[in-house]
Amino acid sequence: MLSVISYPLFFVTVVLSLVMSISLFPAEWFAYRPEWLGLIVFYWTFRAPGQFGVMVAWCLGLLLDVLESTPLGVNAMGMALIAFLVMTVHQRLRMYPLPQQCVMVFLLLGIDQMLVHFVKQLLGAEDIGFSYLWPAATSALAWPVVSAVLDRLNRKLGWVL
Repeated sequence: MLSVISYPLFFVTVVLSLVMSISLFPAEWFAYRPEWLGLIVFYWTFRAPGQFGVMVAWCLGLLLDVLESTPLGVNAMGMALIAFLVMTVHQRLRMYPLPQQCVMVFLLLGIDQMLVHFVKQLLGAEDIGFSYLWPAATSALAWPVVSAVLDRLNRKLGWVL
């Protein structure tokens, strides 16, 4: 199967997702903001698992750790886990209709959120109940729009490999 990949689009989406991850939101909305970098890692690993995998996701997670001032490796471990899990199921994931893809986005980003929450709890963060799963839910709701927009842009700007 031929993959269409636009490396400049990859770079732009990563930068935008990092900016949106640290952008200021009203305090009431902050808990509900999607996991933008997780969505981008999911998308690019799903569309081109040979080019964007665990190592790229790990590096992007380290960038997010630096930007959010979290202990190094917390988000990196989560992003690498997302990439690994997407790579293991990407063949089946391509066959899923959009609602099932949204469920998979929720499950995989939810696993990432649980892992990050667990590590932060070990390091002494306060317990916030299950509200740490809201970003996974809003990411699943954003998935149809994100994938449609990026697919269209990627087709127009991409190179066939």
